[in-house]
Amino acid sequence: MSFIHDDFLLQTKTAKKLYHDYAEGLPIIDYHCHIDPGQIAENKKFENITRIWLGGDHYKWRLIRSDGVAEREITGDADDKTKFLRFAEALPKSIGNPMFHWTHLELKRYFGYDGILCPETAEEVWKLCNEKLSEDELSVCSIIKNSNVVMIGTTDDPIDSLDKHALIAKSGVTDCKVYPSFRPDKAVNIEKEGFCDYLKKLSEASGIEINNVADVKKALTARLEFFVKMGCRASDHGLDYVVYAPASDEKVASTFVAALNGEKIDQQSADEYKTHILLHLGREYARLGVVMQLHYGAQRNTNTRMFKSLGPDTGFDCISVRNCGEALTGFLNALEVDGTLPRTIIYSLNPNDNQLIDTVLGCFQGTEAKGKIQHGSAWWFSDTKNGMEAQLKSLAELSVLGNFVGMLTDSRSFLSYTRHEYFRRILCNLIGNWVENGEYPCEWDILSKIVKNICYYNAREYFGL
Repeated sequence: MSFIHDDFLLQTKTAKKLYHDYAEGLPIIDYHCHIDPGQIAENKKFENITRIWLGGDHYKWRLIRSDGVAEREITGDADDKTKFLRFAEALPKSIGNPMFHWTHLELKRYFGYDGILCPETAEEVWKLCNEKLSEDELSVCSIIKNSNVVMIGTTDDPIDSLDKHALIAKSGVTDCKVYPSFRPDKAVNIEKEGFCDYLKKLSEASGIEINNVADVKKALTARLEFFVKMGCRASDHGLDYVVYAPASDEKVASTFVAALNGEKIDQQSADEYKTHILLHLGREYARLGVVMQLHYGAQRNTNTRMFKSLGPDTGFDCISVRNCGEALTGFLNALEVDGTLPRTIIYSLNPNDNQLIDTVLGCFQGTEAKGKIQHGSAWWFSDTKNGMEAQLKSLAELSVLGNFVGMLTDSRSFLSYTRHEYFRRILCNLIGNWVENGEYPCEWDILSKIVKNICYYNAREYFGL
């Protein structure tokens, strides 16, 4: 039997039936990811497995670094085969790491490989994958089609022209709906380097001269409205921590002027500006029917030497333990009091926040959607078997699991759609165990609806597809 077999991770008869009869064949809605829409527009074909697998994947980079490999053979100028071989050398040691599962799911589903990637098989896998990648069946759009993906939500800056999205829609290169998501972090992070330069770009993109905070809000609204015309279903905010520091308009205005003058902005003043802008955006999301996604809980760029060498998003972030509970409820309540709280998905990188988030949900639900306020799927470092189970169990115990909008890839790789399979197997196994332990009745009409809704139908309704 191959490692990735039909009943992989499915421990009970109930789990197997739930997965194979109800979850396995459902379409995929990948409502949050970081793939390049330009590669979809051109229906890109990757020249080798390193380019599609290791390019931009900081999960894999961290694993290889932990094996003591020189950086030039990870992200540097070493040839592609060398980088692949270093990954093949490190992977067998990663027992218990989801990377081992993800890798072999991808090898099985996209390349038909049943073996185990290790130094002894690396040459065989290198040749097999590269031969397959040269075929049309592994072009980007074929991967999307064969993975049964019906919607992709990319992550896009407000200044983006979205010309690639327009090209995708016009050309018909894929039947999958590829929608932009609004990611305005650079307009929010007033204390970070490059803020003033970014405002100039935002001004050019929006056609609005930016001289004050009101102009920033007008420019962001203009761009958001454009995104909505292009199919945008969701925003996304990458927050180091949740902010809620209300201040007078005058105080926020003075902070903005100081930033324009090149002055260093203290954290309290920065948080006040961020709160002001985020509340404005939250109200606009509610007005335009856009889902607000809040990702928080990361310590970013902790290794300054490597940050200076490689830049951000290269694998040097970690979990923050900062408590954001009161800021989160304060922020949500400030929108709720005037009826402008949009549909919201909350993700914390710290799994210790699971129960906090799940109790917050019940404080702010509404009639606009079932599960209007969502606890997002286990994210980043929590995107593991144990992490997914912990998120699902907490959500089930403290909220309504049956209304959950399910999985996303949060990935930069077109081979990551198997993460939906991974999630579905874990979900069905967890529910199967509850049923067979006598903790839930074996009512197939109910169980099948729960599984199908979490895997597909809830997201379809939530995002208005």
